[in-house]
Amino acid sequence: MTSTFQIAVFQGDGIGPEIMAPSVDLLAGLAAGSDYGFEFQDYPAGAAHYAKTGESLPAASMDGARAADAILLSAMGLPSIRYKDGTEIAPQIDLRKALTLFAGVRPVTIRPGQPTPLATDRPVDFVLIRESTEGLFYTQGCGEVEADEARETLRITREISEPLFRFAFDMAESRKAAGTGPGKVTCVDKANVFRAFAFFREMFDAEAAKRPGIEADHAYVDATALWMVERPWSFDVMVTENMFGDILSDLGAGLMGGLGLAPSADIGADHAVFQPCHGSAPDIAGQGVANPMAMILSGAMMLEWLAGRHDLPGMAADAARLRKAVDAVVSEGRVLTRDLGGTAGTADVVKAVKGALA
Repeated sequence: MTSTFQIAVFQGDGIGPEIMAPSVDLLAGLAAGSDYGFEFQDYPAGAAHYAKTGESLPAASMDGARAADAILLSAMGLPSIRYKDGTEIAPQIDLRKALTLFAGVRPVTIRPGQPTPLATDRPVDFVLIRESTEGLFYTQGCGEVEADEARETLRITREISEPLFRFAFDMAESRKAAGTGPGKVTCVDKANVFRAFAFFREMFDAEAAKRPGIEADHAYVDATALWMVERPWSFDVMVTENMFGDILSDLGAGLMGGLGLAPSADIGADHAVFQPCHGSAPDIAGQGVANPMAMILSGAMMLEWLAGRHDLPGMAADAARLRKAVDAVVSEGRVLTRDLGGTAGTADVVKAVKGALA
């Protein structure tokens, strides 16, 4: 019996539609003839939509996202289009808050043969989990600004942090069982300065006490930034506050050679959004040169998440196949877009990934 999943699709801005279309095509191809299927439904949102209508995320689009089994979201925002207060159009953040997508999952993997600024041949494979609904983003869009002073509020709650830490330890246990990690979770904070982070760490330690089979340690965020460059292979799963995670995830992408290889997921108890970490790159939009790999890998993360929720081993196997196909193209180094040092276009990369899947 075939399980059919409703997928809400947000095409995004700039290069967004150019990387979404082939990613959806790849996912549909994997589903053909399998024990699962997809129905993809487009919904409007983003900076260009805001410029036309005054709405960045219409109520109907939010309703569609809420009703879907999963959400695929491409690059959002345009530097030239802002809200009246000067902040960016970011429907992805609105979705995270509205759907309580507290666990922002950012894998950092350096594949054999992959371009990287690191002078090492050691394998790197860790996951950064960024809390995605509160922290220093809590007052996003409603901070207080006066003539001589501005204030934003950092918020840490038990309601969000406890499930966040359960998620992180669950992931470490899964990675250990699969042989992809040693079974360690690192809490990244600034508990030596801020009471809010001491509270954050206290809840982490309480969850760690329940998981004797998983190693737990702590690291201050400034030291973590250093160690991610000096010895990134020492991490397995790290979990941190929203703003710290925002910054460290881009550092992780830099270790991988750029944002073009950086997928992500924002996961809650009932919903999940899958999107590339990079921006909309309007300067290259319409030229057919955008790197689709981060979007494709985000699609693989969606397959993996749905497979786990619905006990579909075939879908999990397809997620692994798609990830390995991208790995093979990157490792071979023959068909790469210019952000990775190559000259290939979007269509060339998609063709190469399809060939690696065959």
